[in-house]
Amino acid sequence: MKVVVSGSSGFLGTHLVRRLKERGHEVTRLVRRASEASDESTWDPYEGAVDRTLVGTADVVVSLAGSPTAGNPHSKKWAAELRESRVTTTRLLADVIAEAERPPAFLAGNGISYYGDRGSEVLTEDADSREGSLLTDVTRDWQEAAEPAVRAGARTCVLRTAPVMDRRSAPLKLLLPLFKAGLGARLGDGSQYFPMISCRDWVAATVFAAEHDEVSGPLNLCCPDTPTNAEFTQALASAVRRRAFLAAPAFVVDKAGGAMSGEVLGSMRTRPKALEDAGFTFRDVDVRDVIATGLR
Repeated sequence: MKVVVSGSSGFLGTHLVRRLKERGHEVTRLVRRASEASDESTWDPYEGAVDRTLVGTADVVVSLAGSPTAGNPHSKKWAAELRESRVTTTRLLADVIAEAERPPAFLAGNGISYYGDRGSEVLTEDADSREGSLLTDVTRDWQEAAEPAVRAGARTCVLRTAPVMDRRSAPLKLLLPLFKAGLGARLGDGSQYFPMISCRDWVAATVFAAEHDEVSGPLNLCCPDTPTNAEFTQALASAVRRRAFLAAPAFVVDKAGGAMSGEVLGSMRTRPKALEDAGFTFRDVDVRDVIATGLR
């Protein structure tokens, strides 16, 4: 297949491009600089500049571009960039796909925060989106930006990605020094459900969606058995052979976290039902599996 990928220089994009090439696919990476290699194409999403022929004649287009979620949660500028970087890039690709004579499949990056704070309710892809944190609002706009491709009949998968646990990337990269120092702590009472996924399962699931024409619609990219924050805290502490007795009070987390406090205090008990129903098999089923893989 011919695959076009935006956000290819990010952590997930780098791993995805490598795996797609290993499987024999022809991959072109959209880059925001002068192209330096045969597998690169320059684009400027804020100016609406992209090789429309390249995108329109691809078999699959994957949109992963967006500014980092790690930043100053009290900054309005950071919040605006978080939203604009995702919506603008996705909308441009969706518009170009919609113009194509034979619209390619569109794998549109998104976030598991779409559902909002839902307590212990089991959330499959059929669940609606409710009021939540900043990222909940962003994911709704982000998904709406992909609609031109949907309306044009393109097979569209919305990749509702949970935090990817890997020692080389946030959030695990940021948490490891604390836990190794014995400073690991649950957040609030720890009862909130905390979706996650390993990098290898995220890559495998995304490749699966790219290669299977019958897969479409929203996809929860999360491990099948979603842990609580307390379970995650104890599992990570155990993995680094430390104890975690500390707790960060909810009011402290809420104040320090600003617009992102809902991401750690909110609860989303998600399940990847669409992928499981399509025949995808997760290698890392629960929090212990995800952490063990992420620490390798």
